[in-house]
Amino acid sequence: MIRTCTRLLGASLLIALLSVLASAQQTSEFLPEVDAFYKLDSNVRLSFQAKQTREDGDETQAELGPSIDFLLKPLLRFRRSPLHDLDETKSRALALSMGYRYVNTPDKPAINRIIFEATPNLPLKGDILISVRNRGELNYSSGDLTWRYRNRLSVQRAFAIHSYHPIPYASVEFYYDSKYNKWSSTDVYAGCKFPIRKRFQIDPYYEHENNTGKKPNQQVNALGLILNVYF
Repeated sequence: MIRTCTRLLGASLLIALLSVLASAQQTSEFLPEVDAFYKLDSNVRLSFQAKQTREDGDETQAELGPSIDFLLKPLLRFRRSPLHDLDETKSRALALSMGYRYVNTPDKPAINRIIFEATPNLPLKGDILISVRNRGELNYSSGDLTWRYRNRLSVQRAFAIHSYHPIPYASVEFYYDSKYNKWSSTDVYAGCKFPIRKRFQIDPYYEHENNTGKKPNQQVNALGLILNVYF
């Protein structure tokens, strides 16, 4: 399993690097984001997200809105795995989520987005965690309804620096967009989570996106910074 995931991530990185050499429109972005989480009980939490994003060939957008998450009870093997991640969904076998996002693009009609997510997690030997996020989106704007499916495979592992545990990770995400009727984007991520006490976690990352939905291909190289706050 580890070898398979490593090969998939490696192949995606190679595709992204090769695509840079192809004819394409390239842009660079900085993408800030804030996520706040509030536990209602041990298995349900509310969250609110505000971020700047540029994805799937779209222009730079502001996106914000709430979600509700449902978490399966922890398994014994998860309790024994030292994940050191403040995100409680990482210690559950499955996390489900429903949410709404208001998406604003300058000089364009706003998008009302409904989100459905299912994310299974698999802990492996060596304290490696594999997560597979399956995300469906319904996008309504100016009387038009489109949908999009996103599949994101992530691999992470915490490392010890004395008593501190940063968490490097790598991810690859694929988009299928009904606007193009095909797999339209591939995103590759590399980052590291830095817990700050029990309430905060910062996540700087690099992202490369190759969008083939439009012609010519569009590419985005972005640096992002996420602040997670847990209540």
